[in-house]
Amino acid sequence: MDRLIYTAMTGAKGTMDQQSAVSNNIANAASTGFRAQLHKLRAVEIQTEAFRTRSFAVDASVANNFTPGPIQYTGRPHDVAVEGKGWLAVQLADGSEAYTRNGSLTLSPAGILQTRDGQPVVGDGGLVSIPPDTETMIGRDGSVSSIDPDSGVVNIVAQLKLVNPPEADLVRGDDGLFRMANGLPAPVDPAVQVAGGYLEGSNVNVADQMVQMISLARQFEMQVRMLQTAEANDRAATQVLSSS
Repeated sequence: MDRLIYTAMTGAKGTMDQQSAVSNNIANAASTGFRAQLHKLRAVEIQTEAFRTRSFAVDASVANNFTPGPIQYTGRPHDVAVEGKGWLAVQLADGSEAYTRNGSLTLSPAGILQTRDGQPVVGDGGLVSIPPDTETMIGRDGSVSSIDPDSGVVNIVAQLKLVNPPEADLVRGDDGLFRMANGLPAPVDPAVQVAGGYLEGSNVNVADQMVQMISLARQFEMQVRMLQTAEANDRAATQVLSSS
């Protein structure tokens, strides 16, 4: 009885957390460079000196699906998609680095290359500054070139910082950006390549997530029924004890 109540209760809570993650995945099915979240539950006994009668269902891991998403051509000069594994480095407000696959970039009024959310893109020498009245081209190696529309002269003005740290060392922040678990900046990886004028879509499979949502709803319903069964058994046992 005791084990049933706690297992069902924590199982229902874990299922609700899973439903929240799936809902977030579906909501970001059209977000550029989004990585789906994965939740897994497991049963864990309470560690106590007393007799082990309770078993909790806990969130064993919150993993990320790092499978690359589809790449689509946009033709916009500041758009960039990372091909295969790798990340773009951006600078946060506190000066630290974070990493993203969202290459939908734009220029600030000061000519700084930044994300749509306003985080400046990190280059080999700091922030990437684009000269005014020039066109921009991003090469496969991450080189950023400015083109004078009058003379056609091409100048390489910066090199995007492209990294590819082990996926196990990355943690997702509340802002959706990834960071190194140790808090240190990731080293540059010259093997990472990008495609200018392209964007990577979300790797969320909407059909799969909808099926998972239905399955989680059924699991939650089953766990609630287990709680109702435990309550009914408790009332029956109370009646038997009262009558005796």
